[in-house]
Amino acid sequence: MANNFRVMFVGLAEGTEAKTACVNLANKLKTSEDKVTQFFNGKTLFAPNNKDKALKQAKLLASLGIKSKLQATGEPSLQRPDATSLRDDRIFDALDYITSSLIRLEEKLDELEQRLPTNELKNTEDENDEWQQDDLMLDDQLDEPVKTRSNTLLYSLIATAVLLLIVLGIYLAFPDLVSN
Repeated sequence: MANNFRVMFVGLAEGTEAKTACVNLANKLKTSEDKVTQFFNGKTLFAPNNKDKALKQAKLLASLGIKSKLQATGEPSLQRPDATSLRDDRIFDALDYITSSLIRLEEKLDELEQRLPTNELKNTEDENDEWQQDDLMLDDQLDEPVKTRSNTLLYSLIATAVLLLIVLGIYLAFPDLVSN
């Protein structure tokens, strides 16, 4: 589908003389009568344009008593978007929206920072800096030898678990002994 149209001469309206139409059109367009005469002979007077502009040109010719028609040109319009340019346009629009949103958020944060009293700002800055000044002494803790603990607690837990397993085994093997 062509998006550009050319206005072509068809004929003159009834009661319109070629010479007066030629003079009137040349005066209206501020061009020479030779160009208008060439238009009457089948040459183009206007460059290919979009449909709206071509319709306006045809309306101007009709007001001067000149019949014309719109002819679609085979030239693709420079404004004709294809699928990739539409996708690119949407991507750029989305990026623009994201960028403008980030700018608005940054402005809001700046506005909120300006609303806070200065002493609160210093307190929050001090709190943020305190952790950097603390010595964590991680190296000292890693170098210390592991302390040996007494294994009595471990042995007592193992003995209790074994004793409970023995009682459970007896209960399952001889249910008549436990139920009196």
